[in-house]
Amino acid sequence: MVSNVAVSLIGVPTDIGAGHRGARLGPEALRIAGLPEALAARGVDVRDCGNLDGPVNPWSAPVDGYRHLDEVVAWNRLLMQATRRELEAGRLPVMLGGDHCLGVGSITAVADWCRQQGKQLRVLWLDAHSDFNTSAVTPSGNVHGMPVACLCGLGPKVLTHLGQHSPALQPAQVRQIGIRSVDPEEKRLIKQHQVDVYDMRYIDENGMKRTMQAALAGVDANTHLHVSFDVDFLDPQIAPGVGTTVPGGVNYREAQLVMEMIADTGLMGSLDIVELNPLLDHHNRTAELAVDLVESLFGKSTLMRD
Repeated sequence: MVSNVAVSLIGVPTDIGAGHRGARLGPEALRIAGLPEALAARGVDVRDCGNLDGPVNPWSAPVDGYRHLDEVVAWNRLLMQATRRELEAGRLPVMLGGDHCLGVGSITAVADWCRQQGKQLRVLWLDAHSDFNTSAVTPSGNVHGMPVACLCGLGPKVLTHLGQHSPALQPAQVRQIGIRSVDPEEKRLIKQHQVDVYDMRYIDENGMKRTMQAALAGVDANTHLHVSFDVDFLDPQIAPGVGTTVPGGVNYREAQLVMEMIADTGLMGSLDIVELNPLLDHHNRTAELAVDLVESLFGKSTLMRD
């Protein structure tokens, strides 16, 4: 279980990498839904670092296959630096997004930190999408579809070389869970780079317990678990407040089991919460569900378990 942990909330209010307006409102929606208070009630030392202040979203067309690349880089650099500061202070950074392009900044910081500390890194990517696109295979140019590829060295140099090492990650360090929407050319890249994907068919056939056991296989006391939680991981019937809904997602009980099994390891060292779009939500219920699930990541359970 996660215990005696010091958490720093880092708001990143931008939809710079997305195709819909609204994810920039996600940090405030999570605060309004009571995230700081919920964690504090669990005995967590919570520090809200406020929001980072980056460039506004110009909502312009793609240039050379990327939309808003300069602004995406600026936001990710700010987040990388903020994440690194909190890690160096011995705190667990929780990124309140914002869209999923921000995973480049947070995970680059975590990867550099793990190298320095001699720890192995395992990234759990909870998402409807693999986010393994490149400019060559995505027509939209939206960078929120590219962060895993960028972290693995596929993408523009300004993102693949954001941190101290490139690539920040090897595909073998990533486990993707809940995937159910992958572009045709993206499928080829995933197969070529042998990304470990537990899609909804795998979950249907094996159940979430066996899925998580497989995704967590090989972690040990020297492992830093980074959880990158895209709210569209959840089925849109329970989590409508996202810009890219894909039916047939993870249900409430499955999602709780995912979070509880991660909490059971006691190894989570950093967290992203992304793609929450309050403009598309109903009475902030998606944000409230996200807070409920994050509580489980920090040890909430029905019974006292050993």
